[in-house]
Amino acid sequence: QVYLAQSGGGLVQAGDSLRLSCVAPGRYYGTAWFRQAPGKAREFVAALTWTTGNTYYNDRVKGRFAISRDNAKNTVYLQMNSLKPEDSAEYYCAARWNAGRADVALEYNDWGLGTQVTVSS
Repeated sequence: QVYLAQSGGGLVQAGDSLRLSCVAPGRYYGTAWFRQAPGKAREFVAALTWTTGNTYYNDRVKGRFAISRDNAKNTVYLQMNSLKPEDSAEYYCAARWNAGRADVALEYNDWGLGTQVTVSS
């Protein structure tokens, strides 16, 4: 398994913005962001299919978060705007080699180690 290098995150106030980055140098089919709050299951946030450019979002973040990719830098981003306290969680970058359900964690082969996002009210 390859561990993806993540950066970004931190402590912000409600309404602020943050951008997470993830270096994914492989020839992946797609990448995604998941998050996990203490005591809760890992939750799908957003996904990007590299071949088509299609994006998918959890309804809870749709319109506030945006996933994108810089091909030249092999980097995937998660721009998070209008952050809410309920967005607080450990955020994980994930990459998959094959097609499948973009919102299912088991479809992903390589993962980052996580980065903490805390949103205060």
